[in-house]
Amino acid sequence: MFDPREREAVRTALVERARDDAAIAGAALVGSAARDAEDNWSDIDLVLQLAPDADEPTVVGEWTSYLGAVSPVADTFDLLAGGIRYRVFLLESSLQIDLSFWPFAQFRATEAPFRLLFGTPGTATEPAPPDLDRTIGMGWLYALHARSAVARRKLWQAAIMLDELRDTVVTLMCVRNDLPYWHGRGVDQLPDGERSKLESSRAARVIPMDLDNSRRGLTRLFLEEIGFVDDARATRLEPAFDQLLNPIPIVQ
Repeated sequence: MFDPREREAVRTALVERARDDAAIAGAALVGSAARDAEDNWSDIDLVLQLAPDADEPTVVGEWTSYLGAVSPVADTFDLLAGGIRYRVFLLESSLQIDLSFWPFAQFRATEAPFRLLFGTPGTATEPAPPDLDRTIGMGWLYALHARSAVARRKLWQAAIMLDELRDTVVTLMCVRNDLPYWHGRGVDQLPDGERSKLESSRAARVIPMDLDNSRRGLTRLFLEEIGFVDDARATRLEPAFDQLLNPIPIVQ
């Protein structure tokens, strides 16, 4: 297990390399370090601005080799979004490092926090809001498939569909409370009463009765959350949800 001293040493080495690398025009910290909120489990998030004439594949390869020389790397994978490469590293010590390589003209804060280390970022932008129309549509699909899975005694499929439905409810709750919704980052900051509703909707065991009780509880919560987003849509959905809320006969 890594410790904060290792994390600080690795981050210092990366920032020093960024300052010395002619292919890097700017850098910033994001995540918990930028909020001064690191704990023993925090990772490293470093945003790098490529110089105008930098060759991105070459730079990424050089940085990957450099990090491997700083600390043994167990694995990497890339995420591509909006023309930006996010290379995620897992060190043998289990420390996660996210290096993002931004084309020169795209370097900017896209969400808080963003602690500029050097360089000149463009005008900050706000992250795109979640597509709540799609979120709601996917939610009632999960509710339908959870019902059929319980009825067919496909219990683990039902459990997975209920997890997806719960994630949908959490997204709507977090958006309504102006909290981060991605990967449940804001769920622990929800009001106690709303967290209690989520807790009571969990199945204690993967058995038909517990799963069906969970399904019905989550479906009620889901319809309630839809009403906060779009009351007219919730009203249109009520007849179908009345059917979804019927208990499935459980043969003991």
